[in-house]
Amino acid sequence: MSLAGKTALVLGAVKGIGKGVGLALADAGVRLALTHYDWEESLNAMRRDFAASGADHLILRTNLLDTDTISEMVDRVIDRFGRLDILVNNIERGGWPIVHGAYTRDQWDLEMATTLRAKQWVFTAALPHLKASGDGVVVNISSIAGIVGRSGPTAYIFNEGYSAANRGISLLTETWARLGAPEVRVNEIMLGIFDTRHARETRGWGLLTEARKRAILDHTLLGRTGVVDDIAKAVIFILRDAPFMTGAVLRLDGGYVLGGEEVAPMPPGVV
Repeated sequence: MSLAGKTALVLGAVKGIGKGVGLALADAGVRLALTHYDWEESLNAMRRDFAASGADHLILRTNLLDTDTISEMVDRVIDRFGRLDILVNNIERGGWPIVHGAYTRDQWDLEMATTLRAKQWVFTAALPHLKASGDGVVVNISSIAGIVGRSGPTAYIFNEGYSAANRGISLLTETWARLGAPEVRVNEIMLGIFDTRHARETRGWGLLTEARKRAILDHTLLGRTGVVDDIAKAVIFILRDAPFMTGAVLRLDGGYVLGGEEVAPMPPGVV
């Protein structure tokens, strides 16, 4: 898939992962619709950096928790660019046990509404336009919380509600791949511990003791946290270089799910 001249809708692009993916798409010649709602203090930098990229882009302030606004948002993208080829479903809300403590109902509802419900309504509104492109692609962003839950070294990071929501994303990925085929591919990138998501540059990371941070790194085969560029490269791969991939989950976690345990030397055996 050639990316030049395509139109992408990137959710949550004001900073961090969404912004990094958006800038990578800009470098590839993609026209961009970029959403933001929170993090107003990062908005000026977002405007400056996308203007500097030279990409044709539209910045939309949209509360994706208000599902009534989502169809209007997609309509604005079509009015501006005339088409939609790519959807990067980068929106989530997760409460850290070490930050928020025990769940309240409001926290639970906010996580479900952001991590699951918003994705569903955006996909539903975007699907007819993605199909009309004839070569549409959806990339869902999720977390390994959907596999590991509140356990092990990440027990201070992943709540069980956030984990349940992220397991649900994989079901959406599979169902949407069926609904989109053959005109639309739908795949998922399942993230581990990244500097702008669950690690450095987040409030919760600073609350962890050095021993707890070390335990997370020791449990990660590559011995480091991820960076935004790792994610941007994976998104570009799915869009441009994986035309036969749909309904798949690409786990991008540095080997955290496998764990940091070493493989024991092969014993001599008894035969």
